[in-house]
Amino acid sequence: MTVKIRFFARFRELLGTEIITEVTAGTTFISLIAATAEKNSEGYQAIFDEKGAFRDFVILMKNGRRIDIADAAKTSVNDGDEIAVFPPVAGG
Repeated sequence: MTVKIRFFARFRELLGTEIITEVTAGTTFISLIAATAEKNSEGYQAIFDEKGAFRDFVILMKNGRRIDIADAAKTSVNDGDEIAVFPPVAGG
């Protein structure tokens, strides 16, 4: 199965803009993002806390729909999914 992960803003600087990766059936949202983010320790620490949980401010989306970080450990990814990971958004 192939999925696309897109990181935005600060996360993009640390981990890249768009990553296309192969996953196995049953891969969860959190395990996919963790495995991808582990390639850069600063990127991993920006997204995950010291216990390996998503930081409270991380915004997650799957195919354009928001995923609550509390559901990330039980939400599976499917072939063709587009995953987006955002830091907190501020503007002016």
